[in-house]
Amino acid sequence: MSDLMRPGVWGVLATPFKGESLEVDTVGIERLVEHAESAGVTGFTVLGVFGEAAQLNRDERRLVLETVLAATDLPLVVGCTSLGTAPTIDEAATAVELVGDRLAGAMVQVNSPDPQVLGAHLAAVHEATGADLVVQDYPVVSGVRISAAVLGDLVARTPYISAVKAEAPPTPAAVAELVARCDVPVFGGLGGINLLDELACGAAGAMTGFSYPEALVECVNAWDPSAPERSRSALLEYLPLITFEQQVGIALAIRKECLRQRGLIAESGVRAPAKTLPESLRPLLTDHIARAQAL
Repeated sequence: MSDLMRPGVWGVLATPFKGESLEVDTVGIERLVEHAESAGVTGFTVLGVFGEAAQLNRDERRLVLETVLAATDLPLVVGCTSLGTAPTIDEAATAVELVGDRLAGAMVQVNSPDPQVLGAHLAAVHEATGADLVVQDYPVVSGVRISAAVLGDLVARTPYISAVKAEAPPTPAAVAELVARCDVPVFGGLGGINLLDELACGAAGAMTGFSYPEALVECVNAWDPSAPERSRSALLEYLPLITFEQQVGIALAIRKECLRQRGLIAESGVRAPAKTLPESLRPLLTDHIARAQAL
């Protein structure tokens, strides 16, 4: 297991775009990295779902990775978007090639509820690339649902899995089951919406994005099972915005507009098929951000 995979907050980076052609904005990437690192993240998750990796071509993915690598010395988890073994191997191999000994894990999605099928998939990716793997259980995106008990037992007997990202609701119950069955770090996701309960159930932190990563870091760093009110106080005032950001279908557009209004990226465009921000919600978003800025 990778010794780079430490508890804390692994910030999931958005991929900002510029202009009508929605070209990758490398300056925006650098700003996002600088801000999250100054907020105290443990590492970065690059080319995840909220990085719109599925909408980037191979050259753009390399550009994003190279930009992040040049902007920080922190370890990286690199997402693999495919459910198929061959394309996942290609993506993981690129991560190994570019990131080298700073790779904490290639993040591979659960592609089958059958532990034999999933186990063979993970083994093939590891054997072909040598990469440690982070298993992402995200049924909303993958369409695959697996029992947390089955997944936990598979992870427990697979030495090259460095972490699990648990995003199958109800996530606190999933975290508790996984923590009980395997000894790798289990991270919450989903924008931190259930972070307090995930920590109470044994999560090692969060592997997710939120337009105020400093709030996630403060919450996780403050966690103490004997004094949970400290973490609660750190996150409580941000929960309305966390909930607002996590609206199904428009979460990406909301978060990018939050980042734009914070001055961290210049434009908030998203690539199809992602939906744009409904104008009816813009005043509400502006109010949420004003409240967060006042904290």
